[in-house]
Formats: sequence, structure tokens, C-alpha cells
Amino acid sequence: MRSNIPALLLLLGVGVANANTNQPRDDAWWTGPLLAASPGSLTPGHFLIEPYLFDAIPQGHYDNDGQRHPAPHANDFGSQSYLLYGLTDRVGVGLIPRFGFNDVSVGRDSSKVGVGDLSVQAQYGLTKFQEGSWIPTTAFVVQETLPTGKYDRLGDRPADGLGLGTYSTNLALYSQYFFWMPNGRILRTRLDVSYQISGSAGVRDVSVYGTEEGFRGRARPGNVTVVDAAGEYSMTQHWVLAMDVAYEHDGSTHVHGAGLDFNTGESHTWSLAPAIEYNFNSRVGIIVGAKLTVAGRNATDLVIPVAAVNIVI
Repeated sequence: MRSNIPALLLLLGVGVANANTNQPRDDAWWTGPLLAASPGSLTPGHFLIEPYLFDAIPQGHYDNDGQRHPAPHANDFGSQSYLLYGLTDRVGVGLIPRFGFNDVSVGRDSSKVGVGDLSVQAQYGLTKFQEGSWIPTTAFVVQETLPTGKYDRLGDRPADGLGLGTYSTNLALYSQYFFWMPNGRILRTRLDVSYQISGSAGVRDVSVYGTEEGFRGRARPGNVTVVDAAGEYSMTQHWVLAMDVAYEHDGSTHVHGAGLDFNTGESHTWSLAPAIEYNFNSRVGIIVGAKLTVAGRNATDLVIPVAAVNIVI
């Protein structure tokens, strides 16, 4: 035991030295948190491929006073994949295809795996982080969502509805900053703010908007505001802990026609998304976690387990 004291003191000395030495940014590998997207620009000519798999499981419903009530069980399985390409040092473009299958306890399940709405994206880098500067990496992002998913004329399978039927424009500002913790490890933070504006859609018969057989009219989803703050702590070069805190406000959806005229009312939710990442190298990583609704009004309380792979080629 006595002979191990010098070795123990040496190890402690190394630990103290490391605690006073900042981790180089190149030593930290990242996949990214579950929700907050990156403002970083891809190297021109390179692709980022990031498929997400998730299962949205209702746990209840928040009424207009924020009180939670039981809701029917369901498993809404889905995938959302980011396929992005770097055009220049500042400009990137991409596609976000979606697929889904709804397994419901009330009514009939989806008839098959279906196609959801497709988004196209353009991103322009505004600023880049430099150590010692207060300026974060920032980017302006425009997404246009196309109504490729089925949303009306659903017959006796409302669970086949995987789209909204509208064109939607999402305008966003993404930002990212690095902090060095007292032990020298890196905390990477993001703050994303977005605002989505949707057009209206012609609606026939049974639809995702709650209409029934014989209905003829239109629906216009409310505008959506999302604010997402996230952090990732580099425990080791391979392992990272991540957390998102997200607020979403949905404007009232208006449905009218065939003797029917109603508004769903505004809604909002607060969500947490804890996750853990394992990065095989600087270009390939995986992340596993869940998005958890913790409070809301006129909204569904959801638990959404999520897994994703991040690949840069």
C-alpha cells in the first residue's frame, strides 16, 4: 500500500494539471442534441446524413387551464431524416423527408408505412465562433414544407393521416457557442428560434383536422413559434451528455365549410429532451434520448423516445 503512494500522487498531479488545461475543440466530437439544429456550415462538397427514428406516445392531454387529463394510448412511429449538402463556405441546402405509421388503441391502425410532408432547406452562415470572442456561430435558415403526406379522404382510417395538406414556410435563426467548464471540459450550447407560417388547404371528408365524411371546406393551421436552448457536455472524446429545453407556441387552427366553422384555440408546451451521445470519430456518431412534455395548455402530453445517427461524408 505504501509503495503505491508516489504513483497515486502522480495520478492526482496529472488530474490537477488536466483540470487546469482547457480541452482543445478538436478533441471534442459531437453528434448534436436531439432538437436544436446546427448553425455550422458544412465543408463545400460534403454531405451530412442524419436519420431520426422516434415513437410519439401520448401520456395525456392538457386542457385550456393547463390541467392534465388521460388520453388514449397510441404509438406514432416516425422517421425524419436530414440530408444536407455544403454548397459554399456559408451556404448549405438539403431535404428533410418524413415517414410514419400510427398504431392506435381507438380505431384502426395505419394501413401501411406512409409518406409525410417533405421539407426543403437553405441555410446561410452569418458569423463564426472564435475563441476569446463573444460572437457565436450563427446562421439564417429557410425551410419550405411541401404537402406530400396524406391528410384528408382518410375513410375509416384516420391514422393514415401523416401530413397537413398545406405549404408552410419556416424562418429560423440558429446560434452556437462554446464554454470551458472549471475542469477544462467543453460545454457546447445552442439557441434556435423559429417561426412557421402555413397556408390553407382544401379538406374533403375524414381528415387530420377532425372533420367527418361528407365535409367540404378548408383548414388553415396556426403559425408556430419555437424557442430551443440546448447544451452538450463533452465528458470524454467519445461520450457526450446533451439536454434541450424547448418552448412551442401554436396558433389556433381554423376549419370552416359545409356548415362547420371552428377554431382549435392556441396552445403551448414546455419540453425537455435529455440524451447521451457516442461518437465513433469526428464524422460519425449516434444519439439516444427522449423528448418529454413537462407542461402545456390545450396540447398533448407526449413521451417521444428518439434515436439518430449523424454521418458527415
